[in-house]
Amino acid sequence: MSAVAAQRKRAAEGQDVTERPGKRDFLDMSSLTEGELGGLLALAARFKGELRSGIEHPYLRGRTLAMIFQKPSLRTRISFETGMAQLGGHAIYLAPNDIGIGERESAKDVARNLSRWVDLIMIRTFSHDTCLELAREASVPVINALTDRLHPCQLLADLQALQEHFGRDLRKLRIAFVGDGFNLAQSWIEAASLIGFELRLGIPQGYEPDKSYLARFRREEHGVLTHDPVEAVKDADVIYTDTWTSMGQEKEAARRRRDFRDFQVNDALLAHAARHALVMHCLPAHRGEEITDAVLDGPRSIVLDQAENRLHAQKAVMVWLKRPEILEQTALTHSA
Repeated sequence: MSAVAAQRKRAAEGQDVTERPGKRDFLDMSSLTEGELGGLLALAARFKGELRSGIEHPYLRGRTLAMIFQKPSLRTRISFETGMAQLGGHAIYLAPNDIGIGERESAKDVARNLSRWVDLIMIRTFSHDTCLELAREASVPVINALTDRLHPCQLLADLQALQEHFGRDLRKLRIAFVGDGFNLAQSWIEAASLIGFELRLGIPQGYEPDKSYLARFRREEHGVLTHDPVEAVKDADVIYTDTWTSMGQEKEAARRRRDFRDFQVNDALLAHAARHALVMHCLPAHRGEEITDAVLDGPRSIVLDQAENRLHAQKAVMVWLKRPEILEQTALTHSA
């Protein structure tokens, strides 16, 4: 499916379509074609190998990335800032008080001004609508580094980690997501739709994904939603979890701990998965809540692979958005 066809399909399904003619954004997994996803993963793998071999790849020399943070993050800031430096460019960190989107200045004005100065905009924000408005108004590519709806950069790094452990073809995997049906679960639904692996969602009642994502998940029949964590992880190749209380939900923390107490990823739950099952977490982890120390630090955990791959996957995204020919060349070489 071409990028244009994918965009039309998303519009027909009532999904957000924000891109201006002549530019691409990276706001979700659904906007990618299978070929683009394969190319991004191949380019991320290439960058990882070249970095370890001491081979430089300054494809964005002289380019500037504006990094808008309305939510703080260790992995997001370091991986984007380091990645841009390794690509020969420069990154500017904009803290919440530096801009004040929606308070000091509208997203529209921020987008139009930044577009006159920088080559790429990355945003990590609470509201997905803010991300969409920024993309609509900016004339340069916008990257979603996390919103309350989706986390596509994390998913790309996760898929790279899965390819490293299971091979390039992920279609036969059974992946169990145990926890809150929030942004990461919804990004996993998008990834299952694009790739075709089996996704088993183990989520407490009242915390299911948004109705539009749930309807898509059920319509495309890529897996099951259950309120039983044991059923979710049965014979799974991968168990994925995330924090029970995300930033901005602190007032709900006590209630969430009660509601999610049976959904902890521990040795007892892991025993129901396949013997070779791997454990994933996007981090930061609340040790002793959604996951135990023994599992997080154990031999089945690949959380540090995921964290490292944020660097390589995001570099691939930035190069694709500004130098798409590099992605195409890498994809051709990778498929040969």
